[in-house]
Amino acid sequence: MELSTFDNAMTQDVVHLFTSVFSDSEGHAEGALIGSLVFELIHTTDQQDLFGFVAISNDEIIGSIFFSRLTLSNNKPAFILSPVAIATSEQRKGIGQRLIKYGIEHLKSRSVELLFTYGDPRYYAKVGFKHIDEDSVKAPVKLTHPEGWLAQSLSSDDIEMRGISSRCVSALHDPKYW
Repeated sequence: MELSTFDNAMTQDVVHLFTSVFSDSEGHAEGALIGSLVFELIHTTDQQDLFGFVAISNDEIIGSIFFSRLTLSNNKPAFILSPVAIATSEQRKGIGQRLIKYGIEHLKSRSVELLFTYGDPRYYAKVGFKHIDEDSVKAPVKLTHPEGWLAQSLSSDDIEMRGISSRCVSALHDPKYW
């Protein structure tokens, strides 16, 4: 398996991957929703505000992740990991964790200090994320499941902040994703 940077030529395959993975796990409507999100992220987000990565096996994209800029009121460089998809037949093999760690190393090399995500705390704890209270950093949109608001520092061990607001890229700024 090879890990590499997303290229716009991969758009159709990556959108298909997200659509099929989320359709398999959450139903057709959710698959269409997340496929549309990925398409919008790719086409409406400035290049410096979006990083994508893929896992390729036998010339097929079997995993993909995207990190988009999260603008914090304290101006610390931050991104949010969302979404993540690993081909249904390839799940539970550590590919997602490897892909996330690969992306994190890329973000560190770009001097990103903070990384956020919104998802399953048990899964994301495996790659260094911890729950963060919204009194510390408020999510850009009202959270349906506040326990899923997670973060990690890429520059130190602690995230010591209070009363910070955040703003995400326009493609993610919709309550249906939160």
